[in-house]
Amino acid sequence: MKANLIAGAAVVAIVAAGAILRASAQTRHGEKVMIGNPSCGTRPGNVGHGTALTPSGNNRLAVFAQGCFWGVEERFRKVRGVVATAVGYTGGHTQNPSYEDVCSHGTGQAEAVLVEFDPSQVSYAELLKFFWQTHDPTSGDRQGPDRGSQYRSAIFTFGPEQLAAALASRAEEQKRLPDPITTEIAAAGPFWVAEDYHQQWDEKHGALSCPAPHHPRVKRPEPAPSSPAGERTG
Repeated sequence: MKANLIAGAAVVAIVAAGAILRASAQTRHGEKVMIGNPSCGTRPGNVGHGTALTPSGNNRLAVFAQGCFWGVEERFRKVRGVVATAVGYTGGHTQNPSYEDVCSHGTGQAEAVLVEFDPSQVSYAELLKFFWQTHDPTSGDRQGPDRGSQYRSAIFTFGPEQLAAALASRAEEQKRLPDPITTEIAAAGPFWVAEDYHQQWDEKHGALSCPAPHHPRVKRPEPAPSSPAGERTG
């Protein structure tokens, strides 16, 4: 699906590049929907190709994978307290992979979003809550129509505190879901920033490119016990 969007975008860019790049909102169900957040930064942790990550000042870093990284980045850029994002590849074994390498399903890399956030405005726990609310963590190597290991659900953590928080949040989320959560949780390794044309894709093109987030099945509430015949209930 993404390959078709990339090819289609190239054609559209030739016809009306200026209009597309200036767009920042689209209409859905008659209402204007803002696309991303142009005021949000684009170099979280001074991101590079597997280089050391260093957030600014007292900011912190987080890495989330929820499927197609275009849509994931667009959603996180609108979260209050997120100061910068970039998309890239992590969690695999191939060094400095290209998008084509990742699509071959042989790198082990996941499409992911590196987030730099201000903990005085948004906590890591709040980001985790947003993560669980905005995708289906029970669908294995797929999100909607996108299939393959690069589309898996994953949280890559920085330090023992984030790891403990992520594990606890997964256990809590599992309580309300009937299907097992497949989200991978692991220590963050090298983050390989993706090609420039992938960065802030939705903002650049003025449209929500990836499928709307899919949501998992939720447990039905237990029925209230019935009162014995003849017993007054009020």
